[in-house]
Amino acid sequence: MTILEGWDSHAWIDGPWIHRAPRRPQVRPRLLAEATLLPWLAPQLPLPVPVPELTTDGVRHLLLPGEPFTDGGIETGRALGAFLKALHTVDTAEAVAYGALDAATATAEKTAFLGECRDQIIPLLPAEVRTTATELLDRVANVRTALIHCDLGPDHILMTDGQITGIIDWTDAVIGDPALDLCWPLNGAPDAVAAGVIEVYQPTSDLVERAKDWARLSPWYGVHRGLLLNLPDGVTTGLAEIAATL
Repeated sequence: MTILEGWDSHAWIDGPWIHRAPRRPQVRPRLLAEATLLPWLAPQLPLPVPVPELTTDGVRHLLLPGEPFTDGGIETGRALGAFLKALHTVDTAEAVAYGALDAATATAEKTAFLGECRDQIIPLLPAEVRTTATELLDRVANVRTALIHCDLGPDHILMTDGQITGIIDWTDAVIGDPALDLCWPLNGAPDAVAAGVIEVYQPTSDLVERAKDWARLSPWYGVHRGLLLNLPDGVTTGLAEIAATL
């Protein structure tokens, strides 16, 4: 048996299965929701996703092959663009019925986070960037138009022999801003991958700009966590990163 650890879940591999159990009580409902959401969602997507089933501890699903993304080209981007286009056009009401976090609940959670950013982080920034920082928080506040993965980065994109073999870790799936799912593909992935995503997904200019805003917001999460857990070095580093992106 192989033991794995994540921020939200304990995980272990037992034969062909990966088991996941919540690390904190508030994670449990979202983890269990995967057992209804993903079996409904999987047939609508052009790339494999886990199809979990309930266990006494949480959920389990068959292991998907592959290793986390390290490199890719335009074909990788095209496949990712087709995947995101399909994901962002599924019926949102049905998605909520099958377990996705609804827009109202997600908005309340995000509003609380953004409020803490305004109250706790902006006063720590240099005075000359505080207005720009406030404008950034305002721009990402309330767009919720599609079912999104909400944590789409290289660690959650599995690859084998240059092909995407799975998109994993759906605990945060929510009705939200599709630009958040485009954040890493357009701003962190290799240029060829980004070009392939743009070719197939064909995002509007507004969507591209909001994806940049989500990229700018990335270091805010580290500072927020550093303040919560009293990690002063992480806060100092994160504040410098925030100022550099504004």
